[in-house]
Amino acid sequence: MKILHYSLSDVGKKRDHNEDSLLVQPDTGLFAVADGMGGHQAGERASRMALDTLAGELTLPEAGTENSRDDLLARLRVATQAAGAAIFDAAQADTELQGMGTTLTTLWFHGGRVYLAHVGDSRAYLFRDGRAQQLSDDHSWVSEQVRAGMMSEEEARDSKFRHIITRSVGFERDVLVDGAAIPYEPGDCFLLCSDGLSNYVEGDELARLLAARFYKDVPQLLVDLANDRGGDDNITVILVYVANDAN
Repeated sequence: MKILHYSLSDVGKKRDHNEDSLLVQPDTGLFAVADGMGGHQAGERASRMALDTLAGELTLPEAGTENSRDDLLARLRVATQAAGAAIFDAAQADTELQGMGTTLTTLWFHGGRVYLAHVGDSRAYLFRDGRAQQLSDDHSWVSEQVRAGMMSEEEARDSKFRHIITRSVGFERDVLVDGAAIPYEPGDCFLLCSDGLSNYVEGDELARLLAARFYKDVPQLLVDLANDRGGDDNITVILVYVANDAN
C-alpha cells in the first residue's frame, strides 16, 4: 500500500489572515490540521508552533524494534501534550501572546494502523464503502450539549455559541488528548479539516462528494463550497488516500 495526499488551506471570504496551519509529512506518515486562536499574531503562531513541536517530538520507532498499539498511541499523545506545553510557555513569556491556543487533529500512519490524536473542533473523517464516518468528537460547547441530549443537531448548527470550544492545545499547560488506533485498508480515504469547512459541509454530503469526484480535486472543491456558502472562517483540508501499490 502507498499513501497519496492532497491538501489546501484558504483564508476564506471574511478574514484578512489565515490562522490555520497544516502539516503534511508523507515520509513519516504524519498529517495534521491546527486552527489557531488568540488574535492575528497569536493564532497564527499557536497553530504553527503546535505543528512544528508535534513533528519535532514524534520520532519513528527504531527499525527492528517492536512497539505495541498502545505504545505508539502514547507517543502521539505525548507529542501533542508537548505542543501544548510549548505554546503555553511561549504565551507566559510574552504578554501579547497570552491566551493563545489552537485545535490540533493528527493522523499518523504506521504499521498498518492510523493513530489519531485530537483536541478541539477540527475534524477527522474516514470514507469507506461509500460512507463518511467522523472519527473525532468536537470539543465544543454545542457538541457537548448535543451529546448530553440538551440540544438538537439543528439547534447546534444555528447556535451563536457554536464557535466556543471547551478544549484546546496551549490555553493551559496540560491538556487531555483524545486518541484512537484504527486499522486501515486499501481504498480508505481519510480527511482532516478545520471548522471553516465542517461548519458548512456535513458528513453525508462529504460522502457524496468523495464518491463522485477525483480525490485530487476534492480539497479545492470543498474550499470553494465553503466559500460559496459564506466563507466566514479560514478553511483547511487534508485528504489522505490509502492506495494499492499497483494504483
